[in-house]
Amino acid sequence: MAIPLVLVVLPLGLLFLLSGLIVNSVQAVLFVSIRPFSKSLYRRINRFLAELLWLQLIWIVDWWAGVKVQLHADQETYQLMGKEHALVISNHRSDIDWLIGWILAQRSGCLGSTLAIMKKSSKFLPVIGWSMWFAEYLFLERSWAKDEKTLKGFVSAVSIMRDFVPAIYDTTVIIPKDSSAPTMLRILKGQSSVVHVRIKRHAMSDTPKSDEDVSKWCKDIFVAKDALLDKHIATGTFDEEIRPIGRPIKSLLVVLSWSCLLLYGAYRFLQWTQLLSSWKGVILFVAGLALVTGIMHVFIMFSQSERSSSARAARNRVKKV
Repeated sequence: MAIPLVLVVLPLGLLFLLSGLIVNSVQAVLFVSIRPFSKSLYRRINRFLAELLWLQLIWIVDWWAGVKVQLHADQETYQLMGKEHALVISNHRSDIDWLIGWILAQRSGCLGSTLAIMKKSSKFLPVIGWSMWFAEYLFLERSWAKDEKTLKGFVSAVSIMRDFVPAIYDTTVIIPKDSSAPTMLRILKGQSSVVHVRIKRHAMSDTPKSDEDVSKWCKDIFVAKDALLDKHIATGTFDEEIRPIGRPIKSLLVVLSWSCLLLYGAYRFLQWTQLLSSWKGVILFVAGLALVTGIMHVFIMFSQSERSSSARAARNRVKKV
């Protein structure tokens, strides 16, 4: 990792990891003390805690890198976003598609209550993975061999959710051809990108009833999505109107609050321990900074879709066809 990047990653990493460990600790206490007796209360509190952590990542995208997310949606879809339960399906176009989803969820007022399916190894990531586990995210092997039955999960999800989830949000993400794809590395460097997102609402009541027909319906959605992407490449836009999503200052306020709290805490800790007054203390301090740098490097590498097992398996499967 280059020295200029380290100088950026270190303070951001310290902020995220230290605040995250505080959040994770509170989540762990709530998990053993409240969840066994009231899952509803646990989830309400955890929504707030999760946002205290996840908003920092949204701040990095929104304010640090200035990534511009352009939302296209019809009036009905736009008005109902965040006001109803929905099953979201999407294509995959960049390393941070999950963060784009979080940004749209935050703009819709439901960041803390979102759930997603992640690869199983994600839950072992310090801080971010643990927070997802406490938030009851679903984790899969992401192996074509082990999860072949799970690939039919959309059909099962529709069958289970039909009675209480009123809509399916068909989400299409694309990076304009004149913009660089956003990656965690580019974002940490403060390099902006543009992401276009098109969301189309489908009423759950309009989906087919049989599992076979639901499966065909899903395939048709993605066939249409491919055509939609081809059209966007040719025209540079979607047909639906651009909807304003702004750049709320909530994430900025959260980061400023955490920064002040942790700076004060670090000052008092160093003052109390006199850690930097001896060579041994200095060595421990430098080792801690190196550890933070290493963990952030792991985060960056982990976020790269090209390194994921699912991406490699998908490419291998395509080659065999």
